[in-house]
Amino acid sequence: PEKTAKRRAKHLNVHQAGKSDCGVKSNIKSIPGVMTIRGCAYAGSKGVVWGPIKDMVHISHGPVGCGQYSWGSRRNYYVGTTGIDSFVTLQFTSDFQEKDIVFGGDKKLVKVLDEIQELFPLNNGITIQSECPIGLIGDDIEAVSRAKSKEYGGKTIVPVRCEGFRGVSQSLGHHIANDAVRDWIFDKFEPGGKPKFESTPYDVAIIGDYNIGGDAWSSRILLEEMGLRVIAQWSGDGSLAELEATPKAKLNILHCYRSMNYISRHMEEKFGIP
Repeated sequence: PEKTAKRRAKHLNVHQAGKSDCGVKSNIKSIPGVMTIRGCAYAGSKGVVWGPIKDMVHISHGPVGCGQYSWGSRRNYYVGTTGIDSFVTLQFTSDFQEKDIVFGGDKKLVKVLDEIQELFPLNNGITIQSECPIGLIGDDIEAVSRAKSKEYGGKTIVPVRCEGFRGVSQSLGHHIANDAVRDWIFDKFEPGGKPKFESTPYDVAIIGDYNIGGDAWSSRILLEEMGLRVIAQWSGDGSLAELEATPKAKLNILHCYRSMNYISRHMEEKFGIP
């Protein structure tokens, strides 16, 4: 169609010898509600960083499509009983409808949280992964998270502002997810507090390995045969307790720099972990 051709013309060109580039317009923001092949901030947060943490329930907060699209598309292997104490391959969505866009989705989110608590009592925490409409209508997911966390006796509930339109690709979603760990996990626990284990001089954390096809397990075996103790995997086959334990590591071993350099820098600055 003529309208589409006009828009596409900016994204397709022939490279000419001697020129530094072909003049293609790229790296622009995704259009809310339009599926893109490159992913978005939501994909980077839910699909990459938070999704593999096995003992937490990750809610795709918004219309069903984004959660469906991100559901089970990566082979983040984990040990656990699905639906009992592990939830990686399940899809949880607040299934926004038009009336939720008009009147707001906070009440629906409260209902979803209550249902998760009733149906999956062994979950150790919940994240709220925002889709585009949440940011567009201005729902206060932080207030809901704080209120329900208090009601559930201090349960970790993390609101993640990873609406897809915020970033041109998955990368900003990684950054937003890292900042959510910093603000909602680490800031609750100073170095002298949790976790309740005796540290050793050989404690390391594998950062930025999502155990796709089980690769983090292979790395872990090698590190442990060297005499190191792996106290956390981020985030393939990972758990909330491992996130909480990481500030006591003696070294962070960074695999995927692109997705986890932010939190690694923060740990180096705040906790002195190289």
